[in-house]
Amino acid sequence: MLFQLSEEQLMIRQAARDFAQNELKPGVIERDEHQKFPAEQVGKLGELGFLGMMVAEKYGGSGLDALSYVLVMEELSKIDASSSVVVSVNNSLVCYGLEAYGSELQKQKYLVPLASGLQIGAFCLSEPEAGSDATSQHTTAEDKGDHYLLNGTKNWITNGGTASTYLVIAQTHPELKHKGINAFIVEKGMEGFTVGPKENKMGIRGSDTHSLMFDDVKVPKENRIGEDGFGFKFAMKTLEGGRIGIAAQALGIAAGAYELALAYAKQRKSFGKPISDHQAIAFKLADMATQIEAARMLVYKAAWLKDQGLSYTLAGSMAKLYASKVAMDVTVEAVQVHGGYGFVKEYHVERLMRDAKITQIYEGTSEIQQLVISREILK
Repeated sequence: MLFQLSEEQLMIRQAARDFAQNELKPGVIERDEHQKFPAEQVGKLGELGFLGMMVAEKYGGSGLDALSYVLVMEELSKIDASSSVVVSVNNSLVCYGLEAYGSELQKQKYLVPLASGLQIGAFCLSEPEAGSDATSQHTTAEDKGDHYLLNGTKNWITNGGTASTYLVIAQTHPELKHKGINAFIVEKGMEGFTVGPKENKMGIRGSDTHSLMFDDVKVPKENRIGEDGFGFKFAMKTLEGGRIGIAAQALGIAAGAYELALAYAKQRKSFGKPISDHQAIAFKLADMATQIEAARMLVYKAAWLKDQGLSYTLAGSMAKLYASKVAMDVTVEAVQVHGGYGFVKEYHVERLMRDAKITQIYEGTSEIQQLVISREILK
């Protein structure tokens, strides 16, 4: 077991940390308050190569490993989860899916601008009646020979209004159930494709979350990813990697809240001494630090397994299940350490607590992670 990061990984982590402090932190409370998408910050993330980190350089990416990606997600999420989720979706779901399963034509046309940060993408699986039950796709893609006609609605789509490229999962052969599902590349501006109003959310409020409507959208045959019926497998394989990104986001949210609580506890005084000198607070900090370190080991292990080309299904689900729980537990305690100040926006921890909750829901709820874990250990 080698726990030492490489010099390159340390530099990448430092670059992400500096960016989070210098570019994301100023204005983050205002963006949260007004649900403002961090367009300028995302553009700079693209310039740094953070939107296509694991994509090969020949397709416009940075050619880095999954562990480097996790380090970046952790640092960005300490400050602004609304920005880090853009990095997660573009890297783990959109770019990964296209590079792993797309045709060479699809890679040249769509992957290159996505990986180089010129565009951002969206992954469209969830529906009003198909969240955890991804097999129940009501969005349909009717085969018309040289094209498909896409009809239906997608819900809770991250980057829904700002993306240029959308990976859409739809049912072509209902009689085949999940084996009849396909994945398609849809471009913004295609006739019949409408973006619904932005969702008013509890957390990650700067993130661009919308419903999408498809009304006889004509999708060229060459925009189908993989063979006919490959869509469900495509979605599941892609989400496996996505879980690692969200686990890293949860880890970052927890670590960010802990760092704020630690600094505050050293400064705030009660009964004539810093509150960190009171055992009640010191023990809270000890528990927070231990939980975070345990989550970090799970997340880093999952990324390492992915880098080694080994199975990471079990490790990824364990990392997401545990890190998201730690994010909730630690942020709640961070607010408690701050007392009344934790309940007001200028101290950041109340926002981190609100942001933490979504990590237990998207890219597979905690209950779905338990299902995956139980199936893996009972094989």
